[in-house]
Amino acid sequence: MQVSDRLRNINGGGADGWALFERSREMIAAGTPVVELTQGEHDIPTDPSILEAMHAAALKGRTGYAPIMGLPQLRDAVADRIAARTGVPTTRGNIMIQPGGQAGLYATHLAALNPGDGALFIDPYYATYPGTIRGVGGLPRPVTARPENGFRPTVADLNAAAEGAASLLINTPNNPTGVLYGADTLGGIAQVCGDHDLWLISDEVYDTQVWDGTHVSPRALPEMASRTLVIGSLSKSHAMTGSRIGWVCGPEDMIAHLGDLATNTTYGVPGYIQEAALFALQAGSALEAKVAAPFKRRRELTLKALGKQNVLRPVHPDGAMYVMLDIRATGMSGEEFGNALLDAEHIAVMPGESFGQAAAGHIRIAMTAADDVYADALSRIVSFAQSLT
Repeated sequence: MQVSDRLRNINGGGADGWALFERSREMIAAGTPVVELTQGEHDIPTDPSILEAMHAAALKGRTGYAPIMGLPQLRDAVADRIAARTGVPTTRGNIMIQPGGQAGLYATHLAALNPGDGALFIDPYYATYPGTIRGVGGLPRPVTARPENGFRPTVADLNAAAEGAASLLINTPNNPTGVLYGADTLGGIAQVCGDHDLWLISDEVYDTQVWDGTHVSPRALPEMASRTLVIGSLSKSHAMTGSRIGWVCGPEDMIAHLGDLATNTTYGVPGYIQEAALFALQAGSALEAKVAAPFKRRRELTLKALGKQNVLRPVHPDGAMYVMLDIRATGMSGEEFGNALLDAEHIAVMPGESFGQAAAGHIRIAMTAADDVYADALSRIVSFAQSLT
């Protein structure tokens, strides 16, 4: 018996980009302390008040089947949040609750693509993007966002790749670069989507972590609401990564079809988790700001520390919980530097090559350790890089 071609080829015949992370976990399991600055995992747990709401909901019996589209009250809360943030009228008919942002990415691509359709995404990219596209039978087409353009895609590059494609996936604020797409970039993206009749899939899970500028959802741009599918999640905004709770926002007819998909796949999200998510959203922006505050603080700490040297050059982090560093002055690739750093200093970072070829010669640091641990690790990374030059 054989595994299907779709699953065997989900990583395109290569690695999934997580080799260094897995090696660091093996070191930890063997008893070697490692400072992990790899995953986008908060160093603070989910707020106790959210967990109490989850516990209370479970005790009330919210452990059976929940509405497959999502609790009506939760869909209303998500719709209200989006309408308030974007100015675009949004109702529960535009919202489908998903078991996390990753499930939303899979569902939207399955909805937007027929087998063999081209699907555009921006390189550098979050590691699962091409595998998600292959997993639904699409053909991944990376569009390079070059360092000299601030890792923002150009209209010319998008147009060059768009012929015959059916969708474009973007992420702003961006993982891994921390770059925020401004009005010019988003306007160009909207133009390309209109000219080539593309679905725009907009991954906006970092919309509460914006340090410079203002987050704009492309769904708010003229004529874009009818062709945009927005991925949202409480993983990053509320430190609920393990709860697996998010949503898709889009046109009502598409959302109805996503309900049909969920009936035949996930069968919805547990009710007690949805009630906790409703509580979290009703807690308002103060809780979101509390969750984001450590990353804003560490971002300033990072820029200050890196300003004292010229070996590691940061990509200016406008948002998200990461900083990407250009390490080419060391003469190493991102993978070489990351593995050497892990061996020498027992600090784990993600090689830029994990996120595509546009990020080669870079590393991504997740600002996800306590301030003192993070500051010490950052100092050691700088010293290590300086020792190589």
